[in-house]
This record gives sequence, structure tokens and C-alpha cells, in this order.
Amino acid sequence: MKKFLTMLFGTLLVLAMVSGCGSKDGGASSAADGDTLKFGCFGYADTLDPGDQINAAWDNMRIGIGECLFNFDDTMTVQPNLCDEYSTEDHITWVFHIRDGVKFSNGNDVTPQSVIDCFEDIFGNEEGTSTPRKFIDYKTMTADNEARTLTIELNAAQPDLCKNLAYPVFMVLDTTGDYDFDTNPIGTGPYVLTSYEPKVSATLTANENYWNGEVPFKNVEVYYLGDDDAKTLALQAGDVNLVENITSAADLKMFADDDNYNVSIAQGVRCGFAYINQDGVLSDETLRHAILKAIDDDTLCETTVGGLYTAGYSVLPSALDYGYDNLTDPDPFDTDAAVKMLDDAGYVDSDGDGIREINGENISLNYITYPNRCLSDFAEAIQSTLGEIGIEVKVNSTDSDTEWNMMVNGEYDLCDSNWTTVGNGDPTEYLANWYSGYEGTDANANWCHYKNAEFDACYDALASEFDNAKRAELIQQMQQILLDDGAVLVHGYYNSSFISDTSITDANIHTADYYWLTTEIKPAS
Repeated sequence: MKKFLTMLFGTLLVLAMVSGCGSKDGGASSAADGDTLKFGCFGYADTLDPGDQINAAWDNMRIGIGECLFNFDDTMTVQPNLCDEYSTEDHITWVFHIRDGVKFSNGNDVTPQSVIDCFEDIFGNEEGTSTPRKFIDYKTMTADNEARTLTIELNAAQPDLCKNLAYPVFMVLDTTGDYDFDTNPIGTGPYVLTSYEPKVSATLTANENYWNGEVPFKNVEVYYLGDDDAKTLALQAGDVNLVENITSAADLKMFADDDNYNVSIAQGVRCGFAYINQDGVLSDETLRHAILKAIDDDTLCETTVGGLYTAGYSVLPSALDYGYDNLTDPDPFDTDAAVKMLDDAGYVDSDGDGIREINGENISLNYITYPNRCLSDFAEAIQSTLGEIGIEVKVNSTDSDTEWNMMVNGEYDLCDSNWTTVGNGDPTEYLANWYSGYEGTDANANWCHYKNAEFDACYDALASEFDNAKRAELIQQMQQILLDDGAVLVHGYYNSSFISDTSITDANIHTADYYWLTTEIKPAS
């Protein structure tokens, strides 16, 4: 009932916005003079606690509350942030100097001990699913507040701990007093949360104690809008000044062609793909490869979703330097070859109902998806494509939380997802989606139950390989193994976007798309 009322309130909020409770001129002027920025975006979590789930960490950072010791630039190179200097001699013991003069938004000093207190809270969240140990397996953390140094001793060497400390899960929040990470996190970012209704709305004010320059807006209103139509209507009505990731190609072109709006599109490092559950009917390798051959990725990316994805066949985008051009695709689009594979394997429609069978059972796939970043569009197109070669696909489009739970419980054959592949500046954490060595532990992410000893060996080798060229070779090898096994249905590589009205300037989307409401976005006047 609570979830229903929240969704109902969100729907009524959007209807109120687009029916005239604000005007385009009024919305524009309040942003143009630096008073109020109104932002429409998708909400991924029911909390803002970074230790609870990764989506919560992203949502927190995206609206300008939390910051990390390090940031990524648009080449995904790690840069100093709350930490200004660091050192390590053995990649096990790391010493970080906390920048002088940084305060939390409540005025409390950010000290090395306060960083440790926050991290211990995140690590200690036993009910959370963000699994911070998967990123940083530490032995000890010690603080020298006088020297302003934080020392982290790891249980095993890591190639670059700074990259993991730039990941939103490790944002620095204040734990003094009666703190509440769920609905009232106190961070170091440019904006301070004043109200929060999960997946409905949030309001923020400028952080008077912000350490890194002037905060451009006095107030921010965030509206969590669940679909493209809501974002488009709200922006056209002037009820918001900025939205993220409109995935209707027609609407995106409409805004790009209109001088009243600015469209920013980033070279994407996100991969859209469907997990293939290896515990069901798709454990059959012939069936997997036939399905992959039957799907025309170029048409899906260029026509079905209007160019919002770049077609590709590997789990890592072609724009990254991990050997994409050296890979071999064993399953290029070829409908006739797909049909022949199925026929040769004896997977035919013996009863004339239009559906092929395996061992007397219809090949019927449960495809779960959710309406974000064109994933449902892919699912419906694939449903049609596979139906033409005698494979039934039942599409279940739900919300992200429900899909996640179904994925974890193995209640699917195909499961859509869209991942930032180098969220911590490296693809290792992303590739854990197909690593079987974590099964039975809190770090397990292999919900498709894929197992390949050669893939696992390469993954294990990454933990002790610090040479970047050799790491790239291992990662290239892992990609080829997944291709040869037909382990993943890759849709393509998503390009993120911001669309803004002319009341604001410099609203440019970043490659690491957890940097949304930054001080770079400014009033137009």
C-alpha cells in the first residue's frame, strides 16, 4: 500500500506539473536568476544510504549531496577530490591526506576519523546490498587527525585503490549526532537535502559550507519522473529546467532541433545487455548461439531505439581500450544460419503450434525487463524477432526493484540490464557478473550462474596484475571467452544525455553519469 500511494502521488505530481501549476516563463526566470533549479530524473532507490544499495549511492551523489575522496574525469581517469595527496609503496598500505578546510554541510570538519566513521557505517550495514567488501577488502583503517592522514591497510594488494575510493559507495557522510543516511544524509557536496520522498521528489538548498567554489543555485527541486513522456511534458511546460536521458529518439530530436533547448550527449561507457540464465533452457549452448545469430543489433540500435545506442557485440564498449577490434564475433547476424542451427539440433515445431521444442517441451523464454534506457524496447523487438524463428518469448516489463529481486531469485531466462562498465575506472567489478568464484559469498554478482574455469582464472589473475597492458590483455581474453560461450545477449552501448532549457548553461552530461547536479550547471544570467 505504501508503494502504491507513493506511485500515485508521483503520478498526481506529474499531472499537476504539466497541467499548469507552473509556467514556462516562471520556471525559466527562477533558474535564470539563480533562485531555483528544477530537475526531472529517474529515481532508482527507496533510500539515499550508500551502504544499503549501489543505486542509493548513485542517487545520493547525482543530486549533489555526497562526494568521494576522488572523482573521475570524462576519460575515466581518477582525480583528487576530498583527498589531495596519497602514497603507497606496496599497494597494500595506502596513506591519504584529507584536504584542508573541507566541511560537511552542517559545518562539521571533515577529518580522517570522520571518513573512517562513515566507511565503518557503510561496511557495517549488514542488511545492505552494496557489498563494499567487493571493492575494498581492508584489514585496518587508522586516522591521524593532526597530520590529516587516513591509512588503509588491505588484506591483499590492489592495483589502484584510488579508483575504488571514487566509487559512489564510498562517499563521505557525517555520522555525528542523530544521523540518518536513509532520508537525511549530511555530505560535502554543493547541495543540502531539506526533504526527500523516495521516487517522488526531493528539495535541496545551497551548501553554505561548500569547499569547492560558489554554489550556483539557492534551491533545487528534484522530481523523480518514471518515464520519457513525463520528462518531456515537464520540460516543455517549463516545470523543470533540466532532465536526464530522454530515450525517445523522436523527442530527443525535437529538443535538439529547437533553439529553446540544449541537448548534451556523452560518449557512453554503459552497456545494455540481457543476462542469460544458465540454469534454465538457455543452458543449451546451441540454442544460445542460434538466438544471438537471429538478432540484428544494428537495426535494433539504429532504428528501434533511434540511435540512442551504438551497436556492439562484446560486454565492454568499443570506445574503451580493451581490445574490442581484436575480438571475433562468433554470432554475426544471420537468420538463415540461426534457423539451420536449430533445425540441425532437432529443435523443430513438431505439433504445428509455431513454437519449436526441446525434449518435447516448447522453447518459451521468460524475459524480464523494465522501462528505462530503452530496455523494454529491446525486449519487445527481440520477442518479435525470435517469434519469427519459432522461439516464444514472454516479456515481463516491471519496475527496477522487482526485476532485481527476480534476477537474484533466478526467476528469468533473459534479464535486461544497463551497466556502467567502468564505474570505478576499471571493468573488474563489472566482469564479476560472470565470475563464479564469489558464489555463496556477499560479493556474488553472478546471478546468471555462468561458469567457465578459464574466465575465472583470468579474473583471479587481475587481482595481482598491476601492469596496465597485461591487465588489458586479460580483459580482452575474458571478453572473447564470453563471446565464444554465447554467455551474454549484448544490445549495444548507451549514450547518456542531458536536455535543458535556456535558463541554465553548461548542463553537460558526464561520462561517469553519477555526476549530475554539479556546480558546473549555472544560471543563464
